Amino acid sequence: MTDSVLSTTTASPTPTTHAAMTYRRCGRSGLDLSAISLGLHRTFAAERPAEIRQAVLLRAFERGVTSFDLANIYGPPVGHAEEFFGAIYRSQLASHRDEIVIATKAGVPMWDPPYGGGLGGGSRKHLISAAEASLRRLGLDYVDIFYHHRFDPTTPLEETASALADLVRHGKALYIGVSNYPGAQTAILSRLLAEQGVRLLVAQERYNLLDRRIEVGPVSTLSILADQGIGLAVYSPLDSGRLTDRYLAGIPEGSRATTHAEMGARVTEEYVDVARQLNVYAEERGQKLAQLAVAWLLRHPVVATALVGASSVAQLDATLDGLDQPQLSAAEFTAIEDLIAQHPHIMFA
Repeated sequence: MTDSVLSTTTASPTPTTHAAMTYRRCGRSGLDLSAISLGLHRTFAAERPAEIRQAVLLRAFERGVTSFDLANIYGPPVGHAEEFFGAIYRSQLASHRDEIVIATKAGVPMWDPPYGGGLGGGSRKHLISAAEASLRRLGLDYVDIFYHHRFDPTTPLEETASALADLVRHGKALYIGVSNYPGAQTAILSRLLAEQGVRLLVAQERYNLLDRRIEVGPVSTLSILADQGIGLAVYSPLDSGRLTDRYLAGIPEGSRATTHAEMGARVTEEYVDVARQLNVYAEERGQKLAQLAVAWLLRHPVVATALVGASSVAQLDATLDGLDQPQLSAAEFTAIEDLIAQHPHIMFA
């Protein structure tokens, strides 16, 4: 752990504003998750100021965020987010362990082939080794949710299910989830786990106003989750910034739209026009566009939590403040859907 600026003397934070946070049942289970979860991905890279990352993490807990989402590859460098969270947990959050849901993932490339992930990332060899390594970095005996990070077509799902079930049986994880899984494979893994007495709790998928891919197909992922009682943890709820005010006045120099060709191709005049119209709807509700995007997600009953990152306490507070607004009405929801339906070219679908 190299972040020497971390405070180890600050008093343990108290979640004084839990009443302002909404908690949602995760699928057909007994577990509630905070409507907003803090994701420790790019905004918790080692290059970012450690004192800011620490402040964001503790502020999230103070405001009632009880769900924290990690993966073994999160950083960079890989493993750093788990190490950083573990250091904060041990110094300031350990007394609140029973109030926190800690999730991590494995299955994408983490160390050298042939056992480091990717192809073979669903193998017993990889998953058990990766889970043990994550627990060491976190300084924990168990995680609340352990996700298989990506479907591995080279490993029989029976082997993946057996390894995941063993993590629960051996007390390394309380619940099992999947991430970036096709709907059909989610259903199969759910059945295989159930045969071993373990429920598939949650699926983590990309979903937002402008990315509806889990809604489409002969049998959509969204319908499979609803039918099987599997909760949905949504990542990229703001569509990599397209559902914020970042591009309303044009493309800022240095933004991802100027440095990433794929993102630049998606920030078109048509998109900006739609974003401005959505922003009008948000302003009519006394919200920012990002807050409206989260409100849209939380109207779906299958959504258990929306994973957000935050590069500052102010940015985190702005997202959480949106929870104070009323839920979208049926009329507001219909108006948004009608607008989006008129512009299919700006969507991933």
